Amino acid sequence: MWTFENALQEQGFSRIAGIDEAGRGPLAGPVVSAAVILPRAFENTAVRDSKKLTARQRENLFEYIYKHAAAVGIGIVEPQEIDRINILQASLLAMRLAAQNLSPAPDYLLIDGPFGIQAEIPQQPIVKGDSRSISIAAASIIAKVTRDRIMGQYDLDYPQFGFSSHKGYPTKAHKAAIRQYGCCPIHRRTFSGVK
Repeated sequence: MWTFENALQEQGFSRIAGIDEAGRGPLAGPVVSAAVILPRAFENTAVRDSKKLTARQRENLFEYIYKHAAAVGIGIVEPQEIDRINILQASLLAMRLAAQNLSPAPDYLLIDGPFGIQAEIPQQPIVKGDSRSISIAAASIIAKVTRDRIMGQYDLDYPQFGFSSHKGYPTKAHKAAIRQYGCCPIHRRTFSGVK
């Protein structure tokens, strides 16, 4: 999991940020990205792709990463902007915002997926990066837990949709709620499950 980071360290890069997003597939809520710079001394063998962890494991690792990371940045793009620019562009924008919100600033970016982002910083997109890079895996955990917490808050505002259970993903219960109650302000109106 340190292969990419170690190779870049040998090239002279010291602040290597892993970037990942959560929430491309849901019908509601924001897309959330995280950027994480881990110190060389970071040790936690439990850090891996957030999709391979339980909710409790993610919560525990979220706290651990925040405590031990050199820097964490978050980028959030709301549903109205997703509808305006499309989900791919919104995801890339959220990643760019996450990178911009890092302090200290990174000198290299490792980005989950096939696309780079608009930034002056050298970068490398890595397909399935959350399974191949410790920094991207850490970012995937931060992004997922941050988004889940946001959706938990929205559940209090719109309890009829059950956001705390499905987090806005297109489950049967969520689609049934949309049919019964219509859209709420955080639904992505350009998505086929909402239109």
